[in-house]
Order: sequence, then C-alpha cells, then structure tokens
Amino acid sequence: MIARAVASDDTPTGSSPAALAFVDVYQAEAGFVWRAVRGLGVGQGAIDDVVQEVFVIAYRRLPEFEGRSSVRTWLSGILLNAVRHHRRSLLRKSPHETLREEPTDVDTLETRARGPHEEAVAREETRLLERVLGDLDEAKREILVLAELEEMSAPEIAEVLGLNLNTVYSRLRLARESFEKLAARYRAHERRRLG
Repeated sequence: MIARAVASDDTPTGSSPAALAFVDVYQAEAGFVWRAVRGLGVGQGAIDDVVQEVFVIAYRRLPEFEGRSSVRTWLSGILLNAVRHHRRSLLRKSPHETLREEPTDVDTLETRARGPHEEAVAREETRLLERVLGDLDEAKREILVLAELEEMSAPEIAEVLGLNLNTVYSRLRLARESFEKLAARYRAHERRRLG
C-alpha cells in the first residue's frame, strides 16, 4: 500500500529507477521495519504511522543512498530517528499517552505452535519479552532489539547508532544483563503468584 502510494506520487510506476528501487526496498524490508518499530516500544495504534514515516523518508533519501552500508543498516538509522521523533512528539503533544500502554493481547495473535501447551508457552514468552523490553531504557532496548531480534552485527549497530564498536559491545553486554535480571524477576513473581 505504501509502496504503491509513494511510487504513484509524481512518477509513473516503472519509469524511474529510483521508484523501482524503492519498491524493491519496501518489499524486502517492510517486515523488518514493522518488527523493529514494534520492538522499540511504539504503541500499537501508532506502529503503522511510524512505519509509513520511515518509508516516506527512505523514498525521499533513496537517491542519496551510496551503498556504503547495507540497505537494512541504512533503514535502521532512519527507523531509530523516526521512533525517537515519535516519542518526542508524544511527550510534547500528549504526555498522558506516554504512560505505559498495555501490550497487545498475545492471545489474539496467530501462532504456529502445534499444541495447546506449546501455544501457551509461546504466548507467555511473548508477554515476558514485551514486558521486559518495555521496562528497559531506550538505549538498551534499541541495541538489544537490533542485535537479538533483528540479528544485526555489532559493526552494523555501531554504524546505525553512530557509536564506537567497543561501546556497542559494552552496551550490548549491559543490555543483556539488564534483560536477564528483569526476566528473572518477572518469572519469580509469576511463580509466586501461581504458587
């Protein structure tokens, strides 16, 4: 939908190499962008808007892309800036909406688990992941989502975030430690609750 809307903007579909390249970029990376935006904590009602903003910016900047990094790395930089801008705008315009939003009800999400037990385990793990990521500070969440969920390499993350490679390794280690501590705390709380 976004690709067609942007491609039909001023240029007929197929006549501009930039428009064709954009369609290829969109088709290859739309899933990645959506997952990353969601993983970075954008509220359910704003995910599509932020994803659209990412691709509108990518379309405008595509002629400037020099290929010094992968398209995914380039898009990650745009994505992080769009998420940060969204958060700043929310804080400025609607501070009441920055209160922690209830995560998506994972019971309504489709799962590929084969049986009821596997399905319940997968849903509980998804709930845990969303809660822990939601409790991490922005810098730790960004680096963890890029490294663990999107499987980007440390050099790619360093390029996206504009950090020294050693800083990325250090922050990633701290983010993993924080994640493990929070996950252990939530699991212990859940065991006590079920008792």
